[in-house]
Amino acid sequence: MPQDVLRRVWGFADFRPGQSEIVQAVAEGRDVLAIMPTGGGKSLCYQLPALLRDGVTVVISPLIALMRDQVRALREAGVPAGALTSGNTEDETREVFEALSNGALKILYMAPERLAAGGTLPLLRRAGVTAIAVDEAHCVSQWGHDFRPDYLRVGELKRALGVPLAAFTATADAETRDEIVARLFDGRAPEIFLRGFDRPNIHLAFQPKDGPRRQIMDFVAARRGQPGIIYCATRAKTETLAAALDQAGIAAIAYHGGMEADARREVEARFQRDDGLVVAATVAFGMGIDKPDIRWVAHADLPKSIESYYQEIGRAGRDGAPAETLTLFGPDDIRLRRTQIDEGLAPPDRKQADHARLNALLGLAEATACRRQVLLSYFGEVAAPCGNCDLCDTPPDIFDATQEVRMALSAILRTGERFGGGHVIDVLIGQATDRTAQHGHDALPTYGVGKATPKAQWQAIIRQMLGRDLIRPDPERHGALRITEAAHPVLRGEVPVLLRRDLVRRAKPATVVRTQVDDEDAPLLSALKAKRRALAEAQRVPAYVIFPDRTLIEMAQARPQTLDAMARVNGVGARKLESYGAAFLQVIAGEVPPMHPARRALAGRESGDLYDRLAATARQLARGEDGTAKPLSLTPSALKRIAQDRPGDLSRYLDQARLERFGTAFRAEIDGS
Repeated sequence: MPQDVLRRVWGFADFRPGQSEIVQAVAEGRDVLAIMPTGGGKSLCYQLPALLRDGVTVVISPLIALMRDQVRALREAGVPAGALTSGNTEDETREVFEALSNGALKILYMAPERLAAGGTLPLLRRAGVTAIAVDEAHCVSQWGHDFRPDYLRVGELKRALGVPLAAFTATADAETRDEIVARLFDGRAPEIFLRGFDRPNIHLAFQPKDGPRRQIMDFVAARRGQPGIIYCATRAKTETLAAALDQAGIAAIAYHGGMEADARREVEARFQRDDGLVVAATVAFGMGIDKPDIRWVAHADLPKSIESYYQEIGRAGRDGAPAETLTLFGPDDIRLRRTQIDEGLAPPDRKQADHARLNALLGLAEATACRRQVLLSYFGEVAAPCGNCDLCDTPPDIFDATQEVRMALSAILRTGERFGGGHVIDVLIGQATDRTAQHGHDALPTYGVGKATPKAQWQAIIRQMLGRDLIRPDPERHGALRITEAAHPVLRGEVPVLLRRDLVRRAKPATVVRTQVDDEDAPLLSALKAKRRALAEAQRVPAYVIFPDRTLIEMAQARPQTLDAMARVNGVGARKLESYGAAFLQVIAGEVPPMHPARRALAGRESGDLYDRLAATARQLARGEDGTAKPLSLTPSALKRIAQDRPGDLSRYLDQARLERFGTAFRAEIDGS
């Protein structure tokens, strides 16, 4: 009986909520997908059934450190377990092989990368594998930040062995669940267990950045001696923050993907071993860290998505005791995350979904009521106010922003949903710019209607509108804001909008390093860089070989709409225009009519304009002035020679019939240009 094994091996009298049904399904050999909160006891749900069936259960797990920890814990509990990883010594590997040969192993851990080795399948067949378990199954999602390509081989392994598979993850929205089913179960639906996402012992808190180094240092100092993780957006920040904490007398160490493997393993070991160590890390740290007493998790920068946030804070308080979180966010974070999405190589619908996920996280950051209600509602759960978040502790200052929101929505619509927040705000406050004049937006009814509200406050309002998913950046329009279905009732005056006044009051222009382009042009620059990267990867050349940054910056600022205008951008020579001009122009302007190679050779020059006028004249006079003559035309190469040479004597370029038909009109165009 499972309950007997639970008590005998693990020493627990009862299963945690939701565990028993999953253990039963896995033990009976059914295909299972279990989505359980971090700290919810996923490992037990495949370890215990392995002891109830004959043969070996192979566990696919992404991290060597986690596998070693779990094997050690199982062996200490008397369970014959082993792992085959690149971190094994020769003796450890030999010991595992002998145990498999003797039928003395019940659980075998294996990294997904090992599935690529030719001898793995025969080994597992000989070992008598009767079930597969997959930990961190969301790693199969090709668009997730934890994607591991070799996870795609797990489905093949299941087919080859013909055994049941149980997949486990702590975070998977509906889209990721569908992807797991398609890739691991060949699209045949397993039995799905979706357990509650709530971790009521974790206190949730967000703060706008206001001296972020000081905010993090104060938070950690108040928890001196407690183990915790600080997540940072960059490798450099992990090192500077760890050094600052160390200098302040707080034991801290950095961790990121750029470190040598041995150094990373040492940090992982120290964190498991030391009681009060703080790790300042990128997201490379933490997946599968099996330390139950992490007392807090801080984010020095905004995470990538609401799923990432949930997974990362879930590393705190796995022992069920109280734990705390703090997440800092600011305009730079949001800009960075938008850029990462826009510059990625994902298809437009994926970018749209990623922007929506980021919006959901902004909605959590700028929530007007209980944060846990907002977080759980994203995962489809309804909850009462939690009493364990900063907004339950101190309710925020709310105001009715319906009028301002309707102004902004109207401005977005009246400008054709073709511009980013910066330009929309310029229209609202009546800011005269080259762009507002160029597009005639200074004549719109919405021009200047919001001038009573300072620009910085409009920025905070737009940001909160994104968090409410009333508007979204459109990846296909380089970050231009477009309204969502949720905005229509607001526009019609049917639904009020309450925003946080404290976030508006605190809004102020951030002191930032000068970026390459204005905010308005940043999404387009990201799209141009993504195109450059795709071309460079296809040709296996460095990106600058296609175009240097300064050329892309000028493209983003000038926004050429034709190949002629593209040819005038610095760095776009004839060869590069020929090779790449149309591809980059399509990013900027969408589909553009093809241009004949003869005409393209004159792009960006005055002779190109003359070519167009001569071509138009030739079409006009094709049947003579009265339209009844025998049709005559000119080849593009002949037009090119005339436009290029601007001859005084056209008789060397035209035969007698064409000279009589076109000569006078051509002469007028040449002399007039």
